Amino acid sequence: MIYPLRRIWDPAVYQGGTRNRRYFEGWYFKLVDAAGANPVALIPGISFSEDGLTRHSFVQIVRPGGKARYFSYGADAFSYEKERFAIAVGDSSFSTGFLSIDLHDPDGGASGEVHFGKWTPWPVRPLSPGVMGWYRFVPRMECYHGVLSMDHALTGSLVVDGEELVFDGGRGYAEKDWGRSFPSSWLWAQSNHFGRAGVSVSASVARVPWLAGAFTGHIVGVLLDGAFHRFATYTGAKLVSMETRPGAADLVLRDRHEELELHVRSTATAPLKAPVLGAMNGRADEALGATLHVTLRAMRGGRASVMLDAEGLHAAVEIMDPDGELTTGPIVT
Repeated sequence: MIYPLRRIWDPAVYQGGTRNRRYFEGWYFKLVDAAGANPVALIPGISFSEDGLTRHSFVQIVRPGGKARYFSYGADAFSYEKERFAIAVGDSSFSTGFLSIDLHDPDGGASGEVHFGKWTPWPVRPLSPGVMGWYRFVPRMECYHGVLSMDHALTGSLVVDGEELVFDGGRGYAEKDWGRSFPSSWLWAQSNHFGRAGVSVSASVARVPWLAGAFTGHIVGVLLDGAFHRFATYTGAKLVSMETRPGAADLVLRDRHEELELHVRSTATAPLKAPVLGAMNGRADEALGATLHVTLRAMRGGRASVMLDAEGLHAAVEIMDPDGELTTGPIVT
């Protein structure tokens, strides 16, 4: 299959093609060591401003306690492969098998290599190519989203600003975004540390421009013992209630068979650069080391049975809802 078509069903690969204005694309790799003492997130990407005159590639680093670093390179320092997911920014490279970084600036740097076990991607189907479902086929959306691996094993180490972080026995997560801009409001939370193997949660709620207006869309997935439980706008799941406030969010989603309740509690946030019409002029406040309490219930014959009730640690969280666009009201179950 030729690249322009194949990339629809392979969200990990570079989606930009020949785009050179009003466009961004960024990948997100979260690494948590076995002890949970030193989580880190790495975000490589490419940015083209609205007029195409300002363009660069980058790698952002996020650490707990509100720490973030931004390493900027020329656009020509970015490269990608068409046949498989593999990108490079300067001397750093990222793929399904490993990441290798070599980043330096006057304030310090980061280097090292971490290898990944088998990825657990959001299922890709002919009419639902990944986490966005059929919305992936809609042209010119503000922002597209991909969940590349809900959970995978880690080995290797990084040295970040002189501190060695060893990831042998740790767990990883990978996703990406691409398009023009981040939404006006969004909630994003992810954890795959629920006290036992085989559990991972990724949740996104955002204000989505649509025709002459906008709607609140949601994509939430629970990986539980090898099975995916999906609560998305395109699956017919309803956002029953949602409330955001500084440092916290609570929401309930429900479909015909299951109900999902999430309680997000943030920690100190790091200011990250975010895209606005392709340029990295916006801001996203991300906490790394937050918590995500999850209750998944099966609804059968008017009775609810709990399938999962656990707290996810080392969660990555962004609560960006300054005007309350996402809030529908307090949780009522």
